[in-house]
Amino acid sequence: MRAFARQMTERMKAAAGAVAAFWLAAWMLVAALVAQPLILPGPGAVALALLRLVCDGGAWAILVGSGARILGGLALAAVCGGVLAGISSRSRAFARLVAPALSFVKATPVACVVVLLLIWLGSARVSIAAVFLMALPGVYFSLVEGLAQANKPLEQMFRLHGVRGWRLFCAHTWREVLPFVLSCARSVIGMSWKAGVAAELIGMAVGTVGERIYQAKLLIETADLLAWTVLVVAASWACERVLVWLLRVSGPVAWGAAVRAHGRGSRGRAGAAGDGAAAELALVVGDRAPWAPALAGLVLNVPASGRICVMGASGAGKSTLLALAAGECAPCSMVFQDAHLVESAAALDNVLVCADARVDASSAAALLRLLVPGVDVHTRVAELSGGQRRRVEIARALLCPGGAVILDEPFTGLDTAARDACAEVVLDLLDGRMLLLASHDVADAQALDISDIITL
Repeated sequence: MRAFARQMTERMKAAAGAVAAFWLAAWMLVAALVAQPLILPGPGAVALALLRLVCDGGAWAILVGSGARILGGLALAAVCGGVLAGISSRSRAFARLVAPALSFVKATPVACVVVLLLIWLGSARVSIAAVFLMALPGVYFSLVEGLAQANKPLEQMFRLHGVRGWRLFCAHTWREVLPFVLSCARSVIGMSWKAGVAAELIGMAVGTVGERIYQAKLLIETADLLAWTVLVVAASWACERVLVWLLRVSGPVAWGAAVRAHGRGSRGRAGAAGDGAAAELALVVGDRAPWAPALAGLVLNVPASGRICVMGASGAGKSTLLALAAGECAPCSMVFQDAHLVESAAALDNVLVCADARVDASSAAALLRLLVPGVDVHTRVAELSGGQRRRVEIARALLCPGGAVILDEPFTGLDTAARDACAEVVLDLLDGRMLLLASHDVADAQALDISDIITL
């Protein structure tokens, strides 16, 4: 496989070299036919002009200064776009108010924006302002789309297990929107360099790339103009590659930070159970779920350390009942009916990210190996079987903080032996917490030593 990959890489490099050679030859041919260096200089003349720029410290200072202003405007657009997108994701009224204005800015020609900015701000600040206005719509709409398509059930799982604040952002929000941010970056960064240099050129800001390009145009130094163009394109390309790489790296770094800080900001298991607030439950279910007829008039009372099983046909409202109970007990431990795992992350990290602060990696790994014999705890969840994934969720529930353990069809996909082994581990690690189970099979309740059964 590696030999094949190297072979393909070599072929792609050879093809790219052939394409470059073709266009270089075409340039040389057209320049020779025109025979007017002031109109179209040849590759040799442009290369000499570029070499003079590269060897000129003043040219590098000008390029760095323009680049700093462009990146400053881009950073400002990223911050403002993120804030506006965050507010829009929570307020439809705000989104309706902001979207038309940003759509108008997005459709406005750069030249018109620059001229207005020159009138309002002057030439010194026009580059930053132009980049900000040109990049802001792209950042905003990309983040809004990313937030809208974020995995809401997974966010619910994190919140239920006490993962909030900056840890929720690192573990879930940033990971969900990152593909949209990367797509936006690939288009916005290059556009920002174009807008910034265009603003400098139109405003004739002193000591900028735009001013140098304008001077080359006035003096009809076409080779210098093309050399500056090549330098700007190279700077834009390098800037895009570096920033995209940093964004790619930020995803695993943010996830790792959330995993290492597990349990921070939420109460530990002992504290949650000790105050009684999350260790017992009295819930008038019918008032909370009028759309579920089977729950009408039901009052759920679970004493401290109590164990109850809810049974019934599919669609009777078992999952609704457990979700309502979880909302009353949060933070709590829960295994959902559908998988709620970070597919691209390791099994161990999926357990640790929601774990109690007192749980270390070695104890979490030991529990995983106990529940899933022979598993590599560093394997990505996406590579595990359905039964293995289910047991990863059980391990996560057992190590989470809170005074209640809520299991919705926890043994789906497991054979009898695996179910009994998992049930034994659950009972060993229940540690006095309340247990609420939903199942189709009375054998599940028996395996967990539950005699109190509610039938819907």
